[in-house]
This record gives sequence, C-alpha cells and structure tokens, in this order.
Amino acid sequence: MNDEEYMLLALKEARLAAAEDEVPVGAVVVSPTGEILATAHNSGEHGLHAMAHAEVQAMSLSAIQNEQKRLWDCTLYVTLEPCAMCAAAISLMRIKRVVFGAENKKGGAIINGVRYFEDTSCNHKPEVCHGILADMCSDLLSTFFQSKR
Repeated sequence: MNDEEYMLLALKEARLAAAEDEVPVGAVVVSPTGEILATAHNSGEHGLHAMAHAEVQAMSLSAIQNEQKRLWDCTLYVTLEPCAMCAAAISLMRIKRVVFGAENKKGGAIINGVRYFEDTSCNHKPEVCHGILADMCSDLLSTFFQSKR
C-alpha cells in the first residue's frame, strides 16, 4: 500500500468519528513492513476524555497490542495536522514518519503553530509528509463543522 491508500483508511476512521458526532479525525499506525497495527478516531467528545485524539489512541493501541514501549520505524497517518499534545506523544513514541492530510492552521503544531519538532527541546524528530489527500480531509472537517453552525 502507498501513502494515499493508508490515508484512505484514516479517512474511513474519520468518517466513523463524524457518525458518532465526534470531530472527524482518523489515524492509522503502520509497521515498517506495511502491516496495519491500529486504527482509531477521535472520541474525546463522547468517549474517554479530552485527550482521546485519534493519534494518541492509535499509538496507544499499537504499543499495547505489540507489547512495545516505543513504535520504532512505524509510520503514523492522520487526517489532520497533529496538535502540540499529539506531536509530543509522537516524539515520545519514537514514530519514524508522520503523514497527515489537512493543515490545522489554528491548532496544528508541526508546520503551523509551535512547530514542536523544530524546537530544541524535542528529543525525537520524525520525518514529516503533509498534504496527502488534503482536500478530502479538509472537506470532511468543513462539512462536519458547517453542520454544527
């Protein structure tokens, strides 16, 4: 599978979030061999807690299921640019590569906002690829928030 195919899986998760009236963000963690380790979507509004972002949930599930403290050499696909909390979690989990779709101009922390991975205090800086299926990811978010207005 390629980046677009994995992002389509993340979009599927994001649509599940929207169906649950959650902010439609989905994430997928992929092993170095291309195996899908976990998929997840936001569930902070009606689920566990405010920190239940798709990225954190997918990384946590991957680590627990594989009995690993870190996710060395794994790739994280997420439909929206991660926030500062998620960027810090990505760094702590030692994700090798982050691929995201839509930019998050207000709350993003990778190419917008605080640019967490560029800070000298960041111990692990993953490779970043952005803009994969960005229009599809953005449209899903826009449609969701328009329905709330």
